[in-house]
Amino acid sequence: MRRPVATATAVAATVAVLVLSNLANNRWAQSLSLPLSLLATAVLLAIVYWSGGRWADVGLARGTLVRGLCWALALIGVVAAGYAVAAALPLTRGLFEDQRQSGLSGGEVALRVLVTVPFGTVLLEEVAFRGVLFGLLLRSRGPLAATLVSSGLFGLWHILPSLGLADAKPALGGAFGHSVLGVIVVDAGAVLFTALAGCLFCELRRRSGSLLAPMGLHWATNALGYVFGFLLR
Repeated sequence: MRRPVATATAVAATVAVLVLSNLANNRWAQSLSLPLSLLATAVLLAIVYWSGGRWADVGLARGTLVRGLCWALALIGVVAAGYAVAAALPLTRGLFEDQRQSGLSGGEVALRVLVTVPFGTVLLEEVAFRGVLFGLLLRSRGPLAATLVSSGLFGLWHILPSLGLADAKPALGGAFGHSVLGVIVVDAGAVLFTALAGCLFCELRRRSGSLLAPMGLHWATNALGYVFGFLLR
């Protein structure tokens, strides 16, 4: 019979895996980010097993999947409706402009929407932050600590991906400039925004009892951004 490791050890191992994954995906091996993200996800789930956890600890208990899927579909609909309104208004239409996707073909956009975003971004981040970290901390420290710690780390996770945000997003570059100070302000804002989004994702996980709910919202905000950005060129 396996002997579970301490929760603190499991949390430390999880953070170590995430640090290495973040560096690999953003600095060391960007072309391999999809397989590396899948590998990291598998390692994180192994850590939960190593710590004596079950599928319920990461929000993937069989009995909650249908409810979680219903939440996910409803949230996708809300995001789609919100993006449609934003795309129709001249004041907010410019927020969809992104230099990182300006040259993407329809096939490349579809690949990101159906493969890269769900399996390279959403799966890893949701399993890591709202699944493993939230689950480990929930059983040892309670929901408030689980939410604050996992969401704070989720914000820090976005430091490297957000470094070029001012250049990629004309609306942000125009508002904050392209100086070092402007880059710092935009990056800090992205970290804060994603940390707050992490709190929302944690609450969705807690209320629905399923990891599928935040997964749905996360996929919709990222993937539908590609779709609307492509349609508005």
